[in-house]
Amino acid sequence: MIRIASAFATAAFGVTVFQVLAIPLPWLLGPIFACLFAALAGLPMAGIKWLNDGMRTILGVAVGATMTPAALALFPAMWPTLLMVPLMVGVIGVTGVPYFRRICGYDFPTAWYATMPGGLQDMIVFGEEAGASVRALSLIHATRVLVIVVALPFLLKGIWDADLSSPPGLPAAEVPLSELAIMAFCAIAGWQGARRIGLFGASILGPLILTAAVTLGDGLHYRPPAEAIQAAQFFIGMSIGCKYAGITMQEIRRDLAAGLGFCALLMILTVIFVEAIYSTGLAPGMDALLAFAPGGQAELTVLALVVGADVTFVVAHHVLRIFVVILGAPLAQRLFDRAT
Repeated sequence: MIRIASAFATAAFGVTVFQVLAIPLPWLLGPIFACLFAALAGLPMAGIKWLNDGMRTILGVAVGATMTPAALALFPAMWPTLLMVPLMVGVIGVTGVPYFRRICGYDFPTAWYATMPGGLQDMIVFGEEAGASVRALSLIHATRVLVIVVALPFLLKGIWDADLSSPPGLPAAEVPLSELAIMAFCAIAGWQGARRIGLFGASILGPLILTAAVTLGDGLHYRPPAEAIQAAQFFIGMSIGCKYAGITMQEIRRDLAAGLGFCALLMILTVIFVEAIYSTGLAPGMDALLAFAPGGQAELTVLALVVGADVTFVVAHHVLRIFVVILGAPLAQRLFDRAT
């Protein structure tokens, strides 16, 4: 209980500081930095998993509410860039595994699952089964998400002058109660239904699918209010920072440094793919960057909502990336083991 209270107080302090200093995305970046520095200083912190997952359902509802018939009609036009997703995953694997093996000195299972840009929890589960270092995987993937989530807002502002201060939705007072009730139902029922059937990313994809069905049936006409999106940002930011709780100097020197080096490699690959997509006219640059940046699905969804990007386009590519990694990573790793 003390660790949980410590995390909440630290995250709230981060929001306050960022708001006072007028730094963009205070509800997301404030908790990230406050909890990160507190963790590095040795402050014990922990989140509440079911509450963190519950807050992610808000993002699923927000994306599902954008799935209007007009948005759905645009899906066929995405196929050229969707085909580039597995290609990018393959390129990341070919470059990342040698980096972690030869430069950083990790064993193959750890190098393999540290490289795969999938969900953190999924990669840890697969890696543990393969004999990888769970702690190293956790820190490396947390660093990947942290660096990308922190860097992207400044890139979006610097390159496209994206408005990071605009509210991500209407105030709750302006959303009809009936619509709020429908959103709450879609969030809870979609999450629990997806969890029971074992769907990956159940807390986001379950509500997304159910909300999309309701929206297409003309049963929902609003997105979650700004306060709900800000709450989701708060818990996502706190969760990212708290993953560094208990980190040691040895882990900082090895795992954190390895993760930072890998992030530099990922950024180079992302720029190459985004430039190829933008220069060929397949998608606007900002949408392409948000869609192909190998960060967390929830974190990139938040950024897309805040800057007014094509949320459907962004989420479709991240869902495919995670799907490719979750299905392909364990299979490819077992094939490699048999070959060697």
